[in-house]
Amino acid sequence: MDTYELMMKRRSVRAFHDREVPESVIEKLMDVANNAPSGGNIQPLSIIVVRNPESRNKLSELAGGQPWVKNAPLSMIFCLDFYRVKKWAELCQTDFRGEQALNHFLIAYADLMAAAQNVVILAESLGLGSVYIGSIQHEIDETRKYFQIPEYVLPLMVLCLGYPKSIPQHIPKLKRETITHHEKYQPLEKEAIQKAFDDKYGKIDEDMEKYLERAFVEALEAEKQETTRFLDRVKKEMKRLDIQNNAQFLFKVRYPTKVMVRMNHRIKESIQNAGFKIF
Repeated sequence: MDTYELMMKRRSVRAFHDREVPESVIEKLMDVANNAPSGGNIQPLSIIVVRNPESRNKLSELAGGQPWVKNAPLSMIFCLDFYRVKKWAELCQTDFRGEQALNHFLIAYADLMAAAQNVVILAESLGLGSVYIGSIQHEIDETRKYFQIPEYVLPLMVLCLGYPKSIPQHIPKLKRETITHHEKYQPLEKEAIQKAFDDKYGKIDEDMEKYLERAFVEALEAEKQETTRFLDRVKKEMKRLDIQNNAQFLFKVRYPTKVMVRMNHRIKESIQNAGFKIF
C-alpha cells in the first residue's frame, strides 16, 4: 500500500503475539528515530529499548498496570535528554541551560514525539503494531530510578510494539473539515461543535455496547477475552456517575478532570527532581 493508505489504516494495537522483534528491525526503528526532525538539529533525545521480561513487567507496573505494556515484546522509553547536551557544552567551554528554558523544553518535547511517530510509521510498514503510553509521566521518579536515568533526563513517553494479534478496524475521528482552518482560525458555532462530536462518537443513548465499541474500541480490542466483564464494569461506573453524553464519558470515566488536574503537582515535582527549573 502507499504511504497515505498505510497511515490512514494505522491503529493503536494492544494485543500482541509472543514473538520477538528481530534485532535488524529494531536497528531500523532506531535509525528512523535518529533521523527525525530536531530543532537546531540538537537532538536532545535518548531511547531506552526494553525487551527483558522483568523490565517489561516493571514498566507495566509504572504505567498503571496496563497489561499490554508487559505483553508487548518491545517497548521504547522516549526520554527528553539535556544531560548529554549539557556535558558536551561543558567540554566545549560554553553554557547550555536548557533545563531552565521553557522554549528549549517545548522544542525538545516536539523532537521526541517526531522521533516516536517516525518509529510508528516504519513499524506499521514492517507489519508491527504499536501503542503510545503517556501514563509513564505519572511515575517519572520511579522510572528514572529503575532505569538508572541521570539528572536532566526525563522519560516522557513509552511506545509499545509487537506483531499484532488483532487490530481495531475503525477508530472514531473528527471529520477533516472540523480541524481544518484556512489562513486564520475560524471558530465553530456551538451547534457545529456538538454535531462534530456526535458524528464522531454517536449518541450515547443508543445501544450501550455498540456505543462503547465505537467510543472505547481500543480497550475492547485489548480485553477481547473478557469483554463482557469489562463492559459490565464500565457500564456500572457510567450508571454510578450518571453519564449522559460523550464529554461526560471522556472527562469523568476515561480521564477524570479532577484526577488530571491533581496530577499537576506530582509531575511538576518529578520534573524538578530531575534538575529542571522551568517552573
